[in-house]
Amino acid sequence: MLLGVAHHVTGSIMRGCAASARAPVAPVALHRCVASHRVPAPRTPALRAARAPGTERRWCAAAAQGDNGADNFTVTTPLYYVNASPHMGSAYPTMAADAIARFHRLTGKQVKFITGTDEHGEKIAQAAEAQGLTPQEHCDGVVSSYKSLWGSLDIQYDSFIRTTDPLHETVVKQALERAWEKGDIYKASYEGFYCVGCEEYKDEGDLADGNVCPTHRTPCQHRSEENYFFKLSAYQNEIEALVSTPGFVMPESRRNEVMGWVRDGLRDFSVSRANVEWGIPVPRDPDQTVYVWFDALNGYISGLFQGSGEAPSLEGAAAQGWPASLHLIGKDILRFHAIYWPAMLLSAGMEPPQAVFGHGFLTKDGLKMGKSLGNVLDPVALVEAYGADAVRYYFLKEVPFGSDGDFSEERFRYIVNADLANGIGNLLNRSLNLVKKNCDAKAPMAAAEVPEGHPMREAVAAGAAEARRAYAEMEFGKALNAVMGIVYKGNAYIDEKAPWTALKKGTEEEAEEARGVLLSILEALRVVSVLLSPVTPTLSSRMAEQLALPALEGGPGGAAGVWDEAVLYGGPQGIKAGHEFPKPKPVFARLEGDMVTEPAATPAAAGA
Repeated sequence: MLLGVAHHVTGSIMRGCAASARAPVAPVALHRCVASHRVPAPRTPALRAARAPGTERRWCAAAAQGDNGADNFTVTTPLYYVNASPHMGSAYPTMAADAIARFHRLTGKQVKFITGTDEHGEKIAQAAEAQGLTPQEHCDGVVSSYKSLWGSLDIQYDSFIRTTDPLHETVVKQALERAWEKGDIYKASYEGFYCVGCEEYKDEGDLADGNVCPTHRTPCQHRSEENYFFKLSAYQNEIEALVSTPGFVMPESRRNEVMGWVRDGLRDFSVSRANVEWGIPVPRDPDQTVYVWFDALNGYISGLFQGSGEAPSLEGAAAQGWPASLHLIGKDILRFHAIYWPAMLLSAGMEPPQAVFGHGFLTKDGLKMGKSLGNVLDPVALVEAYGADAVRYYFLKEVPFGSDGDFSEERFRYIVNADLANGIGNLLNRSLNLVKKNCDAKAPMAAAEVPEGHPMREAVAAGAAEARRAYAEMEFGKALNAVMGIVYKGNAYIDEKAPWTALKKGTEEEAEEARGVLLSILEALRVVSVLLSPVTPTLSSRMAEQLALPALEGGPGGAAGVWDEAVLYGGPQGIKAGHEFPKPKPVFARLEGDMVTEPAATPAAAGA
């Protein structure tokens, strides 16, 4: 199983390309050529910044300043293909997008978090037929499972767009019509081996014996059909300039990969299918349907209009938050998002997205996931057994965003228990119990009275600054390590000072100092609850409840622009003298009991 959504691995690509900006060569040609045409002055910030030094991850600053509006931040996941129920590969980027959206809301951005489903194509029709369902019935059922999982994972999106939504069809037809009017669409014949699972024609050199698809291990079908093609080759120079921009494709290793594809020469690709009924009809030829990738990519624009009260249109996209600040995708679908999609947008007179981030794949116990190995990771089972916070925390902390990552249930339990149960839960619970026993459950002093230079004040200042920086750069592991640094400091500090001793048999002066120790730790934990909230919203709410303080909700309609004030130690939201705490109770239970995932296959079995 992949840690990205395995949509359709590549698109239908012509073997030839345009010899000029507007004159396509015969699509059956096997050679490649690069379009030669004059490129207008760059229109987008990304193109204007091309090849500027020191611009890696520049999208963060650009998004914060708001090329799509000073206070706008639009983040998207892939539109997940509904041939089957959601898996960990679809849950992972959606958890990340939710954390990013929550963080940016709390820092004051007007956030739109778009996710959804890609529901058209031959593979969907076949999956439905195999179950005795109509394609729409099949899609409705799978969509329900996605929404249910997102709810159980505390994922709070602003828009869930379905490619079967009428408003989406409107946008797709507008985009196709604009490309047509610009001369970027033409009709041509194509012959080759087609993989239904990949929704693409395959190069014969990429097939195994018997014309078998290497991804799905099933024979490809030999087909010949007449389709409409998009002149991707006409945008060679513009796409090369865009991809050359540090920070447009991330991480850097992915940008190098995409640049290799671009410099190899862009080839026109099919945007229609002649014999697929389950899809959006081509506006000028209803006997054909729009190819699933041209269809689905436009969901990032149609999703902006869901619930907006505005009629969907390309003209109105900017007012709804376009261009997207960030597309989060699996590295397997980079070609479509970093090459095809920007060219489609330029053809339609639209700005490209500001950044495309290709995250990695997931293994389990060091082995690639697969049904044949019996080690597929079911996010529903994980959430049911361990809760949303544990799942969100582990994957965002332990899988370096942008790299491949491994899941081990043993390590999962160890990390979550060590950090959330033993680290945070234990420190909060014993501090509150000591305050309840020795201070009548009331804050003995105001957090603002904790002096400058105090160990806990300094730990919070350093940890909060690093967490903010790391969240903004999507370095979730570093952000959470910074937060846990505050917790570790708190545990070390309370052990060092042993306030229970002074409170039991010390002088009044020593007892007063001990009470100050407890207050300094509780204020630090108040800030920790805020810093954790993008990743563990439920735990953060429970911590706030134990501190008798309002939780900061980073979901849609929640608190906005309060981050800096909320994480300020002893600031306006700090604990006040005499503040009363409720009866202490655990905020996070240890993960115990039977393992819930299938045991990994042995290396020998994996190679069989």
